[in-house]
Amino acid sequence: MSSKLSRETFIRSIADLLRKAEIELPDDVVDALRKAEAVEENPVAKSQLQAILKNIEIAKKHEVPMCQDTGIMIFFAEIGTEFQPGFDLEAAIREAVILATAEIPLRPNAVDPLTRKNSGNNTGAGIPDIHWKFVPGNQLKITAAPKGAGSENMSSLRMLNPTEAGSIKNFVLETVVNAGGMPCPPLTIGVGIGGSFDAAARLAKEALLEPLDAPMEGLEREILEAVNALGIGCMGLGGSTTTLAVHVKTSHCHTASLPVAVNIQCWANRHASVVFRGEE
Repeated sequence: MSSKLSRETFIRSIADLLRKAEIELPDDVVDALRKAEAVEENPVAKSQLQAILKNIEIAKKHEVPMCQDTGIMIFFAEIGTEFQPGFDLEAAIREAVILATAEIPLRPNAVDPLTRKNSGNNTGAGIPDIHWKFVPGNQLKITAAPKGAGSENMSSLRMLNPTEAGSIKNFVLETVVNAGGMPCPPLTIGVGIGGSFDAAARLAKEALLEPLDAPMEGLEREILEAVNALGIGCMGLGGSTTTLAVHVKTSHCHTASLPVAVNIQCWANRHASVVFRGEE
């Protein structure tokens, strides 16, 4: 079986996907922000949450990015083992990023790590960052998750000893305290536990895509309550909601290691998905 999807249609769809991710937040994120505003008693924090909600409304109405930091382009792709695109998907995604940068427009954020030379179109060595996962079936699901530097810079990874599992919550709290208001809370916190050094970070980033209204139990609930008890609040100005949600993803790891990564996301937990189905 092969897909009749054309390269041109695919590029257009990914550019439109980026537009949606940059301009319109998922419903679960907006709902979580509204709930936070409704229960907030700190007048400064409440006014900041109201400003955030107004910002979201204006961005959607005028079809402009909701934040001046449009981020680096990150994609999560689930490709069915029977899906046959007939063209180079990575090259097409790269072309879509260039197109979206010019059309939306997006701020060109991709620079060489040493020379700091800007590519001017949000592409470069290793960028866009595309994570592939093979799944059964004959379809391709792509999620665009632009990530700004303010929150990414406050993220952290630590290689704990296997005996330090009880320190995971404190490590997350330490990360949030050190971040303060810099990542523009209220946050979404993704925690990756296990795997390898790099796998833990990927798990943490994937955790940010979990629905914010998904049940939080055990360690997730403990961390959520502990973070909100810090009183950092919206934009670091105090208040009862420092984080909207905490989600944890785990993987088996080496018997001698315990990698833990904390990926911080700002209030603008931007992501959107599209599904391409192959020919039946």
